Amino acid sequence: MDSALFRLRHSLAHVMAQAVRDHFHKEGPVHFAGGPPIQDGFYYDFGLPRALVPEDLPAIEARMKAILQEGHAFHYREIDAAEGRKLFAAQPYKLELLEGLVQGGFDEHGEPRDQVDAEPISIYQHADFIDLCRGPHVKSCQEIPADSFKLVKIAGAYWRGDEKRPMLQRIQALAFADAAELQQHNERLEQAALRDHRKLGKELKLFFFHATAPGMPYWLPQGFAVLNQLINWWRDVHEREQYAEISSPLINSKKLWEISGHWDHYRDDMFVMALNEDEVYGVKPMNCPNAMIVFNHERHSYRDLPLRLSDCDALHRHERSGALHGLLRVQKFQQDDAHIFVEDHEDAIHQEFLRILQLVDEFYRVFRLSYRFRLATQPSDALGEAADWERAEACLRRVLDQHAGDYEVAAGDGAFYGPKIDILIQDALGRDWQMGTLQLDFQLPRRFDCQYVDREGQRKHPAVIHRVIYGSMERFIGILIEHCAGKFPLWLAPVQVRLLPIADRHEDFARLVQAELKKARIRVELDADAQSLGNRIRKFRGERIPYAVVIGDQEVAAGRVSLRSRDADGLESLSVDALVQKLREEIQSKVMK
Repeated sequence: MDSALFRLRHSLAHVMAQAVRDHFHKEGPVHFAGGPPIQDGFYYDFGLPRALVPEDLPAIEARMKAILQEGHAFHYREIDAAEGRKLFAAQPYKLELLEGLVQGGFDEHGEPRDQVDAEPISIYQHADFIDLCRGPHVKSCQEIPADSFKLVKIAGAYWRGDEKRPMLQRIQALAFADAAELQQHNERLEQAALRDHRKLGKELKLFFFHATAPGMPYWLPQGFAVLNQLINWWRDVHEREQYAEISSPLINSKKLWEISGHWDHYRDDMFVMALNEDEVYGVKPMNCPNAMIVFNHERHSYRDLPLRLSDCDALHRHERSGALHGLLRVQKFQQDDAHIFVEDHEDAIHQEFLRILQLVDEFYRVFRLSYRFRLATQPSDALGEAADWERAEACLRRVLDQHAGDYEVAAGDGAFYGPKIDILIQDALGRDWQMGTLQLDFQLPRRFDCQYVDREGQRKHPAVIHRVIYGSMERFIGILIEHCAGKFPLWLAPVQVRLLPIADRHEDFARLVQAELKKARIRVELDADAQSLGNRIRKFRGERIPYAVVIGDQEVAAGRVSLRSRDADGLESLSVDALVQKLREEIQSKVMK
């Protein structure tokens, strides 16, 4: 986050806390928890004498603007524990945070520090409001434009994220450098609401959810067609790139997950079933251990490597119900998985990563998605020796230095078995999403004793690259719906062409055109409804079908058709053969209009 914007948002959080205190001064005490800056704004959590209602927000916002006009300076001061206990004697949450600071290891928001050090206890004060805080803040309220923020949401939040602790009330706000940036953001939010994949998924009859299977989408014919087209193209490309597709059991014995390490590191996120004390099974949340089993099914030499195993099986991960969000956070999903077994030397690993990155570029260019990379390094619960991690991270840095130039680093965010390169995409609204990931693993091949015979006749463990490009197919489709506002490119559209005969007498010719399009494997529907042509055209556009073919007296007489795009009013006159050729070429090009 930009440091100037961080200071502005952090300062506004304190101003909001003061305004909330003033707003409730006649109703009872306000207990302050914490209020950090976040992406696009800030929030603050409170213990309040009553439940907040939407009508409170305008009054709190007005009080904030008045405080800003008073122009108070922000003053930093270091204190000792005794003074802190006195200052915050009536604030139980602040006292708990203070004790965390005194003991070390936690910041003023109660979050663990990366490093325990002798950082002083500090406060910031503006007007008569004092908060436990290390800053930074702006110098004065005069630096904050009064029209640069907006209170937008009331929510509940457990104290320190623990559902066994008190439920607090959270006020969330947007904040930007000035009113113009805030307005631009609000316009993006309006666009996002119009493009919401849950809304469009319902309107376009793509998918739905049912209470009997939370977070597990039911794909309707239209949505399943999109899913299948994405997978079909994925299969075509991977066959070209010499991947071999496999499929493995959905349910596996606990023993498999113990060998891989997932039982210790991932069990809480798995669906687990116990038939009896000796028979415990897990529904697979990822394909990695199964790929190791497939590799071990046959003997291998260096001539077999790289061995590229791809997989698009269904996976299940147990999520808290509050985390589920349409297709973007589900419990049942498919992902375009692959596990690539390569010789364990740097050049072989490096060349395979470069090959994968070419695939990444091919896939994302098709959807006009810009992307960047993030390196995630060794986590605290990592398997294996430090030397393995250093070697793996060095390999990934070399790949990124050569291919990516600038990239982010997420320290400690790697998988428990290896570091990874995460792929962050940006959609049409400028929003960032983490999608694909490329992981380098020296641990699982050893735990499963995967071996190949090297060029000297010695048995060695291969290195394994785990990689997904789409990521979760469900999540990718949800993002894609919003990215293109439900206007799928022709090659992906569930219905590619709708035929619109103007009158009954034009239906026979329309059916001949329909037969020719079907012969060319173009997904076509005939709409011979009794409604007016104008109503049927509005319907075709509302359903975001790429093309309509209008057929009337002139078309029948000439043996031609009139082609109309969903995004244009003009008609293009074509022979049936020319129509088929035009559509085939656009499908083949995968152009994203």
